[in-house]
Amino acid sequence: MEIRQLEYFQAICEELHFTRAADKLNVTQPTLSHQIKSLEDEIGTPLFDRIGKKIALTEAGKILKSHTAVIFNALQSAKDQMNQLQSGDRGTLAIGSPPGELNHLVSSLLVDFNQKYPNVTVKIVESGNVTEKVLNNELDTAVTILPVDDDRLDKIPLYFEQFYLTVSSSHELAQRKEISFTEVDRLPLILLPENHKCRQLVDATCRMTGKQMTPFVETNSISTIFNLVKSGAGVSILSKSLIDLNRDGAISAIPIVNPTLYRQIVIIMNKDKFLSHAARAFISLLQQFVENNKLGNPVPHAVLES
Repeated sequence: MEIRQLEYFQAICEELHFTRAADKLNVTQPTLSHQIKSLEDEIGTPLFDRIGKKIALTEAGKILKSHTAVIFNALQSAKDQMNQLQSGDRGTLAIGSPPGELNHLVSSLLVDFNQKYPNVTVKIVESGNVTEKVLNNELDTAVTILPVDDDRLDKIPLYFEQFYLTVSSSHELAQRKEISFTEVDRLPLILLPENHKCRQLVDATCRMTGKQMTPFVETNSISTIFNLVKSGAGVSILSKSLIDLNRDGAISAIPIVNPTLYRQIVIIMNKDKFLSHAARAFISLLQQFVENNKLGNPVPHAVLES
């Protein structure tokens, strides 16, 4: 079994089409077909079901595909380590974050990082599935929100962030020092959709307290939420960093208690991926930024994870 054969096999897995895979590899289709036939003969079983012009992976093909990914990830990791020894702090650093305020946190460090590492190209990827992208080695590291339940990842805690009831500055509750979570369900709520991490924290707290909150407006538009809150149409439950990014004197943020709502922000990395010096430097810079700017809260005694 040769690396070239596995490269050909991987290309067909990606394209599920021999002609397109051959074009991608810049080889002729007969050459590609011959290499795959040799690989199948060596393994002793077909890797693809050929149905007319369409192809699909057999069960054996699926097994080989998963092992091929591991092999190429290991080879890439070896290349990364050797390249770093030869060229120092150069190359590309891909960093991910969920959409919203965490992306702003990551982006805010780019100027400082570029001054220290001008030869490193930084790619910021905003995505709702950064965990999957880190595991697939599409990202070197990512900032995200717990829970992240995967033993293949290393996690570095950054900070805990509190959630607040957000109201118009002219709202009757605007001067309150705090508000109980059990009081919030009686208010006209404007919330993010159920698939959003912030909303999942609210829903988890509802389950824990036996409450039920039904928003009268549900939207994934942050600007719409703030515009509606400012107009007095309703109230919302949002993270401190999101409120800080949109604070202009027209809104008030009231701490929610009994229970207090927190989420934990972490950095994640693939345990099997070599972490470059540039990636480690960015993580260190991020940790220093969090400490210097006193982001979030000290670790609470009990933290509710969404």
